[in-house]
Amino acid sequence: MTEKFNAAIRIATILSDGKSKRTSVEGTTVFEFPQNADRVQVVGLRGHIINLDYPESLNDWSRVDLKELVWAEPQKVVTAGKIGAALKQLASEADEVIIATDFDREGELIGVEALELIREARPEIRVRRARFSALTKWDIEAAFANLVEVDYPLAWSAESRQSVDLAWGAVLTRFLSIASNQLGRDYLSVGRVQSPTLALVVDREREIENFVPQDYWTLSARFHKEVEGKPIEFETHHEHGPFWARREAEAALAEAERTSRGLVKEYIQNEREERPPPPFNTTMFVAEANRIGFGAAQAMKLAEDLYQSGFISYPRTDNTVYPSTINLRSVLEKLRDSPFAEEAQRLLGQERIVPSRGRTQATDHPPIYPVQGVGRDKVKRQDHWRIYELVVRRFFATVAPNAVAEVAEAKIDLSGQVFLAEGYHLKEPGWRTYYPYWTAREAILPPLAVDESLDRAGPVSLREDRTQPPPRHSEGSLIQEMERLGLGTKSTRHEIIKKLYDRKFIEGKYPRPTTSGRAVIEALEDHAQRITQPEMTAHLEADMEGIATGVRAREDVVRESQQMLSEVLETLEANREAIGQEVEAALREQNYIGKCNVCKEGNLTVIRSRRGNRFLGCDRYPACRNTHPLPQMGIIQSAAENCPECGAPMIIHTDRGRTTTYCVASDCPTVREKNFIGRCEKCGDGELTIRHGTYGKRFVGCSSYPKCDNSYPLPQRGLIVPTDQRCNACGHPVIRVIMRERRPWVLCLNMKCPAKDGKRRKTKGKGGAKKAARPRKAKPVPVVADVPTG
Repeated sequence: MTEKFNAAIRIATILSDGKSKRTSVEGTTVFEFPQNADRVQVVGLRGHIINLDYPESLNDWSRVDLKELVWAEPQKVVTAGKIGAALKQLASEADEVIIATDFDREGELIGVEALELIREARPEIRVRRARFSALTKWDIEAAFANLVEVDYPLAWSAESRQSVDLAWGAVLTRFLSIASNQLGRDYLSVGRVQSPTLALVVDREREIENFVPQDYWTLSARFHKEVEGKPIEFETHHEHGPFWARREAEAALAEAERTSRGLVKEYIQNEREERPPPPFNTTMFVAEANRIGFGAAQAMKLAEDLYQSGFISYPRTDNTVYPSTINLRSVLEKLRDSPFAEEAQRLLGQERIVPSRGRTQATDHPPIYPVQGVGRDKVKRQDHWRIYELVVRRFFATVAPNAVAEVAEAKIDLSGQVFLAEGYHLKEPGWRTYYPYWTAREAILPPLAVDESLDRAGPVSLREDRTQPPPRHSEGSLIQEMERLGLGTKSTRHEIIKKLYDRKFIEGKYPRPTTSGRAVIEALEDHAQRITQPEMTAHLEADMEGIATGVRAREDVVRESQQMLSEVLETLEANREAIGQEVEAALREQNYIGKCNVCKEGNLTVIRSRRGNRFLGCDRYPACRNTHPLPQMGIIQSAAENCPECGAPMIIHTDRGRTTTYCVASDCPTVREKNFIGRCEKCGDGELTIRHGTYGKRFVGCSSYPKCDNSYPLPQRGLIVPTDQRCNACGHPVIRVIMRERRPWVLCLNMKCPAKDGKRRKTKGKGGAKKAARPRKAKPVPVVADVPTG
């Protein structure tokens, strides 16, 4: 049994030398092949096929006492019936089952859950475990040649976490949602680890808001010296650093300005070796991926895909030390079959490879590293390739020589005022050659001698500045802080952050709390602070680790957690009314956009439909049925002022770093100008404009609808820029589409454009089951190709 379908394909292919046959058992795909005298069947699970949940009798939020829910015993529910049925049928004829799920807590539990179903059909079946860190031929064959016993305490640890998280999530979510009247699809989800994580974001936002900037002044002076006939200028800064009083800074400036020559009082120059970065563990990997533009959850999903494809090692690991079992030269040999061949060959030329190492040495999985050299023909998607390259280059850096830099420091006296200079020159780039994500900033400082006299280049500079507030966390730095505080695990931290985004508690590339996210934390801090602090959660995380190592009994840990939750609930219930009022008021503020531009009495608020799509609606509905479409992605905020053209409210929309402000009224002249495509040639009377449908999907439609039903679909992502052009091939309107992840392109709106039809004929059949007929050569049409941007 493997954890996922893709892993089943790879393992079956490796163990059968590509000769396995695909069959179906109870609607589930099974790979089968002979091995010596045995018949081997490989089945892929779908992650957890058994979940913990409460009995149906406890799912009525309005009737169930939360105190009862605290101590309730969850039940196991099979969520993949076909796979469960297939396991039972396969087990009835099997002598042995080998669990080949990922080797970590969740993987062990996924295997043990499936094993429970198997033992219903075959209680006495023999069970063994295959442990591996990469889906490569060598790793898989080695794992199946050295099978081990199932680690039940590891699985119990994961199951205990499920039980604990279910209880905390259910009780806190129901309490907060009921107290603030947020029921149905508008419920407020709160969790054991989510709350202290959200508190970290709220705390940082308060630090920024409460920060009081302070003025300060700095002095700098430039000097020049001729070296081999060439004049070299360099900059120095006053040794005092920032002056917090302008008078002191001006006095130092006056003294320094008294002479135009400086005297070198001290000069030190030496070489400094710079060690390479340590190998990637999960936290370091996510932080680095975040620095180059990937969200935490997105980076882990891409890494998981690369692991499942057999290109990198298992991406969930705490280890930062390569075990001796990894042949580093062999890894480099494999990378010679990739676009990085030249760099791999250069590193192979080292007489001795001494890898860098981090602080954490674990025995479950090695650090993340490439296990196969591949090119763009196998990793075709750009995002996957960027993550693969990041892993390759980090590995290169860890096995490369130290970098060597020439560093220098000098003290230069100007009329008793001492200025400091620093020089940095990268003499031997070493590992920096292979890891371009970290740049070294050169600083010029020519060779100097003590008591040498230098000419000042220009006046001494006095600069006024202000202190800056701390920056917001990035997703990467937030994960690092969670790790430091013991919040979550390497496998769950990115998922926790994603949940906070999905539940609209945080927003933006650099997480900041929404009004509702802040209200939840402030209400809990005022009345049940323990929930928002990391200590309690970190204590439970340590207990989970104790179960895995056999130090704690799972029953004791679950009981201790229930006692904590019971005490927290008692505090919450005592402050139910105050908590509900605070959260409810914050949600009203968050969703308010402005006064209704139709009835003039109600308020326009952000509303979500049954399908989860957002739109603006009047809160006097059904007396007033005024609605306006909204973008489905990004952050929506109310603008400070109404539209100067028509008086309707305006919104600020931020998505993927792009911020636009516009009027909510679709008939406003400012909106018409932005969305106007051209005259409708079908009816001759209406205008073609960008519009939004019932579920928020955008399209081009005629203003004379329903009299004229002329419409065109639009891409649902990217910025749409109308043009005054018409397609050369069919005469329909042409637009320009701009997306961050690819070059802008020009698009004909006509789905039946002959130019597009020619393009489809060219690509039809690639990768399909049937070979396509050779298409006729289509004429090149500029409006459907990538075009350079101005």
